[in-house]
Amino acid sequence: MGRAGWLYFAYGSNMPSRRIEARLGRCQVVSVGILPRFELRFHKQGRDGSGKCDAYWTGHREHRIHGVVYSIDDDQRRTLDRIEGSGYEHRAVAVHATTETFEAYTYVARTAAIASAALPFTWYKALVTEGAVEHGLPRDYVARLVSTPARVDPDWARSERHLEMARATRRHGAAIEGLELG
Repeated sequence: MGRAGWLYFAYGSNMPSRRIEARLGRCQVVSVGILPRFELRFHKQGRDGSGKCDAYWTGHREHRIHGVVYSIDDDQRRTLDRIEGSGYEHRAVAVHATTETFEAYTYVARTAAIASAALPFTWYKALVTEGAVEHGLPRDYVARLVSTPARVDPDWARSERHLEMARATRRHGAAIEGLELG
């Protein structure tokens, strides 16, 4: 538990400030960090049938997930628990930042919610990628996100709404020169 409540490690579509604040209200970025021995996978089956991010424990030293540590209060945590739904469970994790290690919580997919063939929608992948760019995550990590296969959401209105949020993040200064973000 942090000073203002909870420290939450966001590694997926909650990384972009605009996205998490649209969901929870004002949130403070504490740090960017690394979750060692976990691998980012898009295999958590969403309610819409698409693949969502999962912090998948592998135990391998070379695996790591980059993300953002946010400080959120009790009400925001309850709201986020409702949004993330029953396909995820909480996990206490040690997030390594440049100068310190944070004890935070994050969401990991329940085994029953994993679908290895699941693909993210293009808008979901765009939100994850733009969040990584916004917070200055390593270029090679962003490149891996960009190269993740994705599919078009048949719900055009939902897709446009989320793609606009990703584009808004880029318009407000998030860019990596020479990398085609889509």
